Parts: sequence; structure tokens; C-alpha cells
Amino acid sequence: MTRRNVGLGLAVLTIFAGLFYFYGGHQTPRGQEPLAPLNAANLSELKNEFNSGHANARVLVLLSPT
Repeated sequence: MTRRNVGLGLAVLTIFAGLFYFYGGHQTPRGQEPLAPLNAANLSELKNEFNSGHANARVLVLLSPT
């Protein structure tokens, strides 16, 4: 194997992984509500739901694709 073949293989694998990530579908486990995009219109709804669960453990994870 040459360096060119290894580099080409890694590039193809990276492109495939990116396409799968964006277009592979997103499914949530049974019993969990489907994922929802976070935007300015529904930010107050998220805040109210988060604050209403004060008796339970709460975790907020924000992930950025960049």
C-alpha cells in the first residue's frame, strides 16, 4: 500500500462517515420523545420543561456540528 492509497482510503471513509451522520437517519429509543431542533422560537419551551423537572436529575447537552 502506498501513502496515496492510504490517504485516499481515509478521505473516502471520512466522506462516507459524514454522509451517514447527516443523512443516515436519527432514531430515538422507545419511550423517548423524538429529537427536536433548538431555535429561538422554542427556547422558552425548553426552559420551562427543564425547570419543571426540579425533582428529577436533569442534564442538558448541546452539541455543535462544527
